[in-house]
Amino acid sequence: MTGAPLIDDGSDLLRDADGRLWPRLDGISYLRVGRDDLVAEAVDRLQSGDRDGALVVLLGDQDDWWTGAPADPAAVRNLVANRLRLSLRDAMACLAFDRVGDYFAHRWSDPTYLAGLALLDAHWRPARSSFELACGIGHYGRELARREVDYTGGDVVFSKLWLARHWVLPPAARLICFDAAAPWPIADEQYDLVFCHDAFYFLDPKPAILAQLRSLVGRDGRLALSHVHNSGAANFSSGHALSAAEMADLFPHATVYDDAELTHAVVEARAPRSASWGALGSVEAFSVEESVDLSEGSQPADCGLSMPFDNAAFRLNPLYRPSGDDYAIVWPSERYAAEYAPRATYPSLISRDRTNAADAIRRRILVDLPERW
Repeated sequence: MTGAPLIDDGSDLLRDADGRLWPRLDGISYLRVGRDDLVAEAVDRLQSGDRDGALVVLLGDQDDWWTGAPADPAAVRNLVANRLRLSLRDAMACLAFDRVGDYFAHRWSDPTYLAGLALLDAHWRPARSSFELACGIGHYGRELARREVDYTGGDVVFSKLWLARHWVLPPAARLICFDAAAPWPIADEQYDLVFCHDAFYFLDPKPAILAQLRSLVGRDGRLALSHVHNSGAANFSSGHALSAAEMADLFPHATVYDDAELTHAVVEARAPRSASWGALGSVEAFSVEESVDLSEGSQPADCGLSMPFDNAAFRLNPLYRPSGDDYAIVWPSERYAAEYAPRATYPSLISRDRTNAADAIRRRILVDLPERW
């Protein structure tokens, strides 16, 4: 807000140039604007020694799109007190994440997540640093960190970053809670990889936010955005979807993909095929890639992020449940089934003696979930 650096004012507080204090809990700076009362309450609790109470205050905050019931403060206090014993799914239940919890719990196998991985793979080049806008609980950051890419994640919801910190990401990950529509607290930084997946359609004003993203791209760096919902097609977007023409205005020089094509490329172990904006008028979602030099062309979709390491701790996709001599998909909700069943890469029924592990991993029949999933 001041344009000047924040000063460390103690282990859990930052001070700005005007003397105002901001909370920073578990290494996550809370820098949202327009939340003056919430910031003041969290700071007061920290200064009085009630660190857990400050966490409860921040964990109860949500984005402006949220339509669900607020989390029960008693449940959130239980989460804070017992976070070392609870699973990720338990934690999201305490936070009343509801369908967003279903989305996060099963994102490791959903087709839009694979599309984002394929987009990052398709124009991959060695990267030392990365920034993800609207990072959620850090699904992509987990894969980048495993490949020794420094990761910074930004999101407007503190509780998502807190889940990323304790259940998904390594300790070295850098996490910041801020509003994309306000001045960015990392405006003078640059990264080898800048990306935003399955969220750009929520963000406004889009031209200004896109300019901020582009400003973060370092020399020889790249910008990638996947699963931007198309306003010209039926979809489940509750954000501000865009038409192909509007996307073309924003990304006149990008390499463009049908988001579904990226998912198919992972399953078929091939490079994704790019398209023109004119051919994408009716697709469900768009993906785009901008980089300084695209002369190297696309690489196979299985060259990196889209396939987990061979030594990962794979387990059967938890959407499967025993069904006689087989396993059948049981969807977490009708809404989830309606959105993902038609595009799922994994079959609705599998045999118990399925043996092709590589195919099962590629299709996300087998998944690499966090230890405390």
